[in-house]
Amino acid sequence: MKYRMEDGTIINTEKAVQSYDEATDFDGHNHISRATGSQWAHETLYRSRKGRYYVEHTSNYQGTHPHVAWVSEHEAVRWLLLNEHDVPAELAHLVDEIEE
Repeated sequence: MKYRMEDGTIINTEKAVQSYDEATDFDGHNHISRATGSQWAHETLYRSRKGRYYVEHTSNYQGTHPHVAWVSEHEAVRWLLLNEHDVPAELAHLVDEIEE
């Protein structure tokens, strides 16, 4: 999917070098996104070809539009740890700073 960022950059999720799906937890009735805490709102983390990270926000709510937002390396590591993904080597130095 393609998005236009506020800075004018065009994001094409199909050209990302890596994507990470959110983890979900079953609450007995629904699968709840660990990233959003909702059964309706979802997130996917991407690493662009230029090495920048962004999150795609999607929703099952009718009438909402998906969008993307840049995230810092710190935010990317937080997202990866929360969603139980391995942290890429280039971000590994941030893990001790973030995880307690």
